[in-house]
Amino acid sequence: MPYAPETTQDHAFLAQAIELSRHALEDEGKTPFGALVVIDGEVVATGTSSVVELHDPTAHAEVMALRAAGAKLGRHLMEDAVMYSSSEPCPMCLVACYWAQVPRLVYAATSHDVAVNGFEDLQFYRQLALPNAERSLLTETAVGGESHEVAVKALASWADKLPFPVEPKL
Repeated sequence: MPYAPETTQDHAFLAQAIELSRHALEDEGKTPFGALVVIDGEVVATGTSSVVELHDPTAHAEVMALRAAGAKLGRHLMEDAVMYSSSEPCPMCLVACYWAQVPRLVYAATSHDVAVNGFEDLQFYRQLALPNAERSLLTETAVGGESHEVAVKALASWADKLPFPVEPKL
């Protein structure tokens, strides 16, 4: 998908996300990341990195903002939202935006900027681009046999209960 042009509104919401990241760092001792979920020009949720505080490696700013938006709005899909982030999201946060069907993401600092300052985002992006057998940060094992069959059966059972035919996403 191509980059969308910046808007005046983008700068205003990015300023808020950057201020959240500054506040997280300077006032709360957290890592400097902030994110907003905006719908129809209104901030519906915010998030800062709470990884250390919550002892939760998934508690990144974007994930926290999506969790707060979901709780506030009573839904998990955000097809009408824009995610504003102080920095380009890591792979996990980017995929969280995909899962939530956020159609637009706007950020300030890039993954390169984040990497220069000691965060692993670029390393993770590079790892994910490799075939499983070539990844070096952890060992992956796909188990076959009965375990595989039972797991696939559970997936098929879920798909069979849907009110519409499943479209494979291959």
